[in-house]
Amino acid sequence: MHEIATSLASAPLLGAVGSEYLLFGAAGLISLLAFTGLILAPALGSYGRTWEKFAAAFLSLFVLATLVAIGVGVGVAAVYYWNDIIDTLGL
Repeated sequence: MHEIATSLASAPLLGAVGSEYLLFGAAGLISLLAFTGLILAPALGSYGRTWEKFAAAFLSLFVLATLVAIGVGVGVAAVYYWNDIIDTLGL
């Protein structure tokens, strides 16, 4: 029993998690919910047979992968050109 109390006392608290991690997690959750509601649900609702719904869900994963790749590309470009962006905006 003493070992459990010791391990719980040494566990990091929620306050130790940086706010950026919480924000990125919330943004990821919102993005996943948007994908599910705006792309996956209509794709599944358009078909009646089970195999058609499976195929629509499988193809929707390609849409998700493309959206993630675009987001990563924009993020990498923003980091790479950050100094130029700041100079252009005059900040």
